[in-house]
Amino acid sequence: MTTADTGDGRLEEFLAAPDSSALDVSTAVARCSKALGLQHSVVYLADLQQRQLVPLTDVTSALPIDDSLAGWTYRTQSLRVEESEAGGMTAWLPLLDGAERLGVLAVHCPSLSPLALRRSRALATLLAMMITSKRAYKESFVRRTRTEPMRLPAEMLRAFLPPRTIGTAHVVSTAVLEPAYELGGDSFDHALTETTLHAAVLDAMGHNLASGLTTAVSLAACRNARRTGADLPELVQSVDDALAQWLPDQFCTGVLAQLDLASGVLRWSNCGHPTPLLIRDQRLLVDAMAREPDPPMGLPSLLTARSRQVHEIALQPGDRVLLYTDGVTEARTRDGDQFGLERFADYVIRATAAGELAPETLRKLIHSILDAQPDRLRDDATILLVEWWPPSR
Repeated sequence: MTTADTGDGRLEEFLAAPDSSALDVSTAVARCSKALGLQHSVVYLADLQQRQLVPLTDVTSALPIDDSLAGWTYRTQSLRVEESEAGGMTAWLPLLDGAERLGVLAVHCPSLSPLALRRSRALATLLAMMITSKRAYKESFVRRTRTEPMRLPAEMLRAFLPPRTIGTAHVVSTAVLEPAYELGGDSFDHALTETTLHAAVLDAMGHNLASGLTTAVSLAACRNARRTGADLPELVQSVDDALAQWLPDQFCTGVLAQLDLASGVLRWSNCGHPTPLLIRDQRLLVDAMAREPDPPMGLPSLLTARSRQVHEIALQPGDRVLLYTDGVTEARTRDGDQFGLERFADYVIRATAAGELAPETLRKLIHSILDAQPDRLRDDATILLVEWWPPSR
């Protein structure tokens, strides 16, 4: 049998075909599955709030992330195999863009041999790359993963957001942002270079389109300075200057941070924002990152003549650092109590002790906050979690 007659050879021919890159993902799924000798495959994408896995086409119904085998695969980023109701076997595989969870892939086969599993994994990797490359401009992905209309300020801010999770084998940065469809002024940012993780959480004054515009300008100024090699003080100054020039009546609180990937040294600047939290060895190090905050960005010249401060702390392996907005701790439970800092930290500590992945910890945490509300959140609630492990020597 020639190579071209095998599944691997047919997949190679599919990838080499000039028109393959222009195919929609559903057609690509069908053709790739056939090329690999797999009976049938279905892509499920996580909805915006990570409660459901929504099929890319109307071939089947959505599946709950918290109560299904497909959801178990999404939550743990692990393979799961079960017998199919129609006969044969179904393999559930995570769809991952680096560290970011996109959804899951269901592969149906008469039987799952080691070769079929290897090809299923190859298909999941290929489809994750295709989805990532197309979702920025394919409206079908957006429509599938939204469960309600989005307000204009939220639409604008979400256009600026990076992937929810980024990382390597040694560092993960992951974030959640609610209310998903009614954002006002909260946002987050993170990016990686060869040596550094850059992270930020921002909270603009107000809860309207002007707030979203303030955050958008702040994000753009921060990224513009970062991409020219600016150090942390210059990053903050660039936001100050941009807001002073373009939105002089607006201001923005935030924490901007840089983590040295090799040494674990974390540097940050706090501009009128809640103090970051440090969790080490399954306990909260109270006030470990407490420093006197600077004024919000856009206002320093009005409040103080002091230069922006940069603080520093050395992380230890497995440390988790939490940046958040006050909408998290000030959220109300059904009893009328605030969710509070202690309950917030305790949740992350218990999840860490259970070995839960960082993105899953935040997904469940933000859902616990939302589900405890008697109504919608009164303010935006944003959490960014950084977990660091040193590179092996």
